[in-house]
Amino acid sequence: MVKTYESPAEYDIEEQKRESKLGPHYKWIALSNTTLGVLMATIDSSILIISLPAIFNGLGVNPLTPGNVTLLLWLLLGYIIMSSVVVVSIGRLSDIFGRVRLYNLGFAIFAIGSTLLYVVSYVFTGTTAVMMLIIFRLIQGFGGGFLFANGTAIITDAFPKKQRGTAMGINQIAAIVGSLLGLIIGGILSAIDWHLIFLISVPIGIIGAVWAYLALKEVATIKKVQKIDIFGNITFALALALLLLSMTYGLLPYGANNTGWSSPYVVGGILLGLLLLMAFILVELKVKDPMFDLTLFKIRAFSAGILSLFLAGIARGGLQFMLIIWLQGIWLPLHGVNFIHTPLRAGLDMVPLLLGFLALGPISGHLSDKYGTRLFSTAGMVISVVGFLFLAALPVDFNYPVFALIIFILGLGQGMFTAPNTTSVMNAVPPEQRGATSGIRATFTNMSFMFSMVVFFSLLIVGFSFGLPGALYKGLVSQSVPAAAAQAISRLPPTSALFAALLGYNPMQTLLPQNVAQSIPKANLTVITGNFFFPNLIAQPFLQGMHYVLIIAAIMSAIAALASAFGGKRHARQTGESFNSDNGRHALAAR
Repeated sequence: MVKTYESPAEYDIEEQKRESKLGPHYKWIALSNTTLGVLMATIDSSILIISLPAIFNGLGVNPLTPGNVTLLLWLLLGYIIMSSVVVVSIGRLSDIFGRVRLYNLGFAIFAIGSTLLYVVSYVFTGTTAVMMLIIFRLIQGFGGGFLFANGTAIITDAFPKKQRGTAMGINQIAAIVGSLLGLIIGGILSAIDWHLIFLISVPIGIIGAVWAYLALKEVATIKKVQKIDIFGNITFALALALLLLSMTYGLLPYGANNTGWSSPYVVGGILLGLLLLMAFILVELKVKDPMFDLTLFKIRAFSAGILSLFLAGIARGGLQFMLIIWLQGIWLPLHGVNFIHTPLRAGLDMVPLLLGFLALGPISGHLSDKYGTRLFSTAGMVISVVGFLFLAALPVDFNYPVFALIIFILGLGQGMFTAPNTTSVMNAVPPEQRGATSGIRATFTNMSFMFSMVVFFSLLIVGFSFGLPGALYKGLVSQSVPAAAAQAISRLPPTSALFAALLGYNPMQTLLPQNVAQSIPKANLTVITGNFFFPNLIAQPFLQGMHYVLIIAAIMSAIAALASAFGGKRHARQTGESFNSDNGRHALAAR
């Protein structure tokens, strides 16, 4: 049943009645709990990036040996893959069985997964321990999917439309800040005791689960008469899992190629994933109660918001990975920082990016409540374009204050974009679709992170492939390494060097065989394994690959700006839960 309102003022009165029924403080309780949930979930999505060297060393496993690279990828990306695959299904189930109920369940699952991770880190060692950590990270990611799927929907239910931008500003900035805080916290805790990396989320998960159970209320109407779209859920989950896994394995070498894009398993997995995705679309168009109502993409504000969200996420995720490699593999060693200490320093050097998010995120959300979402989301992406172009103009051995200013500007742009974008998407859909919409938002956000790593990492490897082998061969020969050995080392896939830099290992100690190291003079070995040899060798090849990455990130941000500018109407009152310009009345599904 749909209830209509003769004017926006009548709708505002209805909103006030609903708020008085919930109590004046409930919306802030909902915001604080969901913000804690998304902060915790996003911190854990990135906390392992910098912590992996300490974890693998503590477990006695070398992640860069051929047999262990797959374990490295799964431990690093399994969390994101799992939450991406399940989040849309969870969002739709939440619309049927209750958003708060499934959100509470997610907190509990997350706490259980975190506890199991901490226990395993102390009890087991070797590859067995790594495989168990992967399994429990998948459980943790499953719980995180419940939090991602329901957080924004619970906030949208709790807040009146005139305050949603402010609420989304706080919540969504917490999500972005969490992914950056994960880098810093992971670096600090791994320097103290790497077991704490898994322990930190245990008390937060338990407190959040108990608090959510006691304080949150089921505001949305639960429509239990709807059927669960089983076939749609299965086809979507399988399609997304195949696509993400195939693209991830595309980063690994295959045969004589530096990447795996020519592998029949990778190509076959992507094609099968696309076929399943097409089957999912056909199912959703036919079934009575679809997992996700694809007709929502006919709403311009929704489809444009999702598109700009996805493109902005790819640009931001690629930036995060590329900056870490730039800092850890080149800039910090050239400035006297030992490789083993570069992960923590890289996290700290990226603080200006975090400050940029914090500076404009909440303000942009608040102003979008008054002046509409389009101006701020568009301006945020335009600022991001400028930031990426400035970053592309930097030399490899940059001046840090200039670098800090540029990434601060990038943080400002991304912070200005996020809350208005989220608000416009959530306002554009009917209330009974908010759970599924929140899920699809979270899926595109997580997918953008995966796409960014796959696309930009591949571009960087291509850039490396042109210049690195020759530079590596000449550099090794000049340090008395036999020509045959230097030739063999120079042909090694660039992926190994990139992963070594990302993990804070000394790349040349990883690449140089033990028998070769013993055969050359000690003075030459000291130079090869020192701070300056490898960074100087890869500086120009890296700059070439990085230039591609940053230009493409700028182009994606520009397209996201255009989508934001032309995708929606000027003010939030013209979105899905507001004044209906077609019939002059406001329509809202009855609660």
